[in-house]
Amino acid sequence: MAAMKKYFWDSEETEYMLKVLRELDIAKHLDGRKVRNLKLFKVAEKRMKQAGYHRSIDQIRHRWKVLKTSYYSWNNNQQTVKLTRFPQYATTMQSIMDESETWSRSHGTNTGPVRIRNRPKPTVHDEETEDSEEEATAAQSLHDHSTVDVIIKTDPETPPEMDSNLRIGFIGAGNMAYGIAKGVLQSGDVPPTNVKVSAPSARNFGRFQELGVAVTHSNAELVSSCDLVFVAVKPHLVTTILSEITDLVTRKHIIVSVAAGVTLATLQGLLPFDTVVLRLMPNLPCLVQQGALLFSRGTRARQEDGDLLRSLLQHCGLVEEGPEAWIDIHTGLSGSGVAFV
Repeated sequence: MAAMKKYFWDSEETEYMLKVLRELDIAKHLDGRKVRNLKLFKVAEKRMKQAGYHRSIDQIRHRWKVLKTSYYSWNNNQQTVKLTRFPQYATTMQSIMDESETWSRSHGTNTGPVRIRNRPKPTVHDEETEDSEEEATAAQSLHDHSTVDVIIKTDPETPPEMDSNLRIGFIGAGNMAYGIAKGVLQSGDVPPTNVKVSAPSARNFGRFQELGVAVTHSNAELVSSCDLVFVAVKPHLVTTILSEITDLVTRKHIIVSVAAGVTLATLQGLLPFDTVVLRLMPNLPCLVQQGALLFSRGTRARQEDGDLLRSLLQHCGLVEEGPEAWIDIHTGLSGSGVAFV
């Protein structure tokens, strides 16, 4: 349990997060159950870090979502809430919701009153620990995000329409970039003239040029001229590469990372706040279009962004979408497993 503690939130940390969110006037940014201004979580992350609580933006957003879901369950007289210790946060959550209701009324955007009805609070057993509370939350999260139903499949006979003007770039010229590029071009939807590869060395450029793909040594040039960019470099180079291109990334870009072990939270933290980011894990059989590819969407990526990626990769092999927690498993099983066989 101690080794997993960093994933758990204790009551002190949770209360501090609520305090910070309240100071940032989260009540004014609620639209029903949604937070309109997501930059609020970025500021909260910085304030929590200054106080010694090292949580990512995604972790803070997820914690708020769990608290909010528990609040509505509690408010609706349901016997089960996501957090068994929710009663100790109920007063603060009620205050935030009351402030939101008041603010909405005064600005003509009232979504209706939200009240906790008068009833006895459930008993929290004395022997229950903070870890047990978080275990329940983690279990619920796994139940929510790790079932087979989470896999999103697209009918191969009706793939999303491809934009013939879509420009695709690969930062990195290794085997994964080559295998994906071959698959993308095989569909015929993207002409070779719309694809570009960048790398510091020209050693691997030959095979890309045989495909009719343009090559460059400038990552900046590539990002400026492409819409969807695959970051296909070794994990330890990701920070350097993204720091180099971050000022050139705009809302039109879709960034797809193929770097093993680099999380969506890390990627999003290195890029502008509203960047569309996806994390992809292919495997070596992509070189012969018999691969197994798994991807996850970041917080700003929409369903259509996932559909576009799936359509681009359909000739690389089997393509599935799933929760990010599966990607490390997929790396070991479908990636290293091939090497073992």
